[in-house]
Amino acid sequence: MADQRVLWITGAGSGMGAAVATAAARDGWTVVLSGRRADRLEQAATAIRAAGGTADVLPLDAGDQSAVADARDAVARRHGRLDGLVLAAGLNAPRRRWDDQSLPDFRAIVDTNLTAVVTVVDAALPALRESGGVVVVVSSYAGWSFQPGAGVAYSASKTALGSVVRTLNQQEAPHGVRATHLCPGDVATDFLDQRPSVPDAAARSVMLQPEDIARTVSFVLEAPPYMRVDELVVSPVSQR
Repeated sequence: MADQRVLWITGAGSGMGAAVATAAARDGWTVVLSGRRADRLEQAATAIRAAGGTADVLPLDAGDQSAVADARDAVARRHGRLDGLVLAAGLNAPRRRWDDQSLPDFRAIVDTNLTAVVTVVDAALPALRESGGVVVVVSSYAGWSFQPGAGVAYSASKTALGSVVRTLNQQEAPHGVRATHLCPGDVATDFLDQRPSVPDAAARSVMLQPEDIARTVSFVLEAPPYMRVDELVVSPVSQR
């Protein structure tokens, strides 16, 4: 198994992260699943293994720098390499306007959506430099086009991810590292429960599905090493 590519995914216990893990395992990657909820990670890993894939579970609070470093070391110890990184964890809050947001919520959202992403990428970079690896940062349509309803903290954090990806591509190209700022529109996941007005089943039925994002990420992961997808925006026809 030493020649099998290794993909580390954060936010892998549900939604887009879990769908990406399933698709990548089907494409032949060894997938390392990280997130805060160990039970959800185990469920995702069990399904992947039952389908013949290779999955490893590595619970992680990506906001804890020391824990991220330990997780990075665990990936190296268990698998001996790292070829890809998908950052799919995200956070928002129902109270997201200037007139009702709380600063603790603001900090938590920015910490999850931005600081944790930078922390994991920074920890993983030495291994990615060795492999000429690929990074997919799952951002948001709000990170590509201003969306009034997305919220102060969410919009700021997701927009900043575009600059994170640009600096990675500009500075790490000599090592063959490639990064993608992936900006999905509405996706029917549990993340929608964090909206002030939660979409009903009819609204969700015309949104993108987690599997659509997984196919999109697979396209990026399977691109040849000389090809970089700097930014990719995907949205449902119903996106407004």
